[in-house]
Amino acid sequence: MLKKLAPHLLRGQYGEKLAAQYLKKQGLHIVTKNYRTRLGEIDLIAKDKETIVFVEVRLRQAQAPISAAQSITAAKQRKWKAAATQYIQAHYPSFPDCRFDAILITQYPDKKEEIEWLKGLFL
Repeated sequence: MLKKLAPHLLRGQYGEKLAAQYLKKQGLHIVTKNYRTRLGEIDLIAKDKETIVFVEVRLRQAQAPISAAQSITAAKQRKWKAAATQYIQAHYPSFPDCRFDAILITQYPDKKEEIEWLKGLFL
């Protein structure tokens, strides 16, 4: 029997799919999706030439009380960094060039989406 996903999880999957398509069009290679550790999760891990890019995807309705960017809290950033550190330790013998990006997707009532790519949010 297949489990039905909650609406917020379906929206999250949709946003991650849009973000992956967008990044591919920008020339990035998607390495993995939904990388999970006990310390946190990374929505997308991509390569931009030789740089490893840890991507957080946020999808919000245009009328949402807080913006997609505002929803990336300090606590989320700590978990994001911790998961990225675990990924690097598991996959690289030495620390590669990396950065933390966000793909912010705003959905409008007419079903159109606006995508904003924030590069290098923090170290």
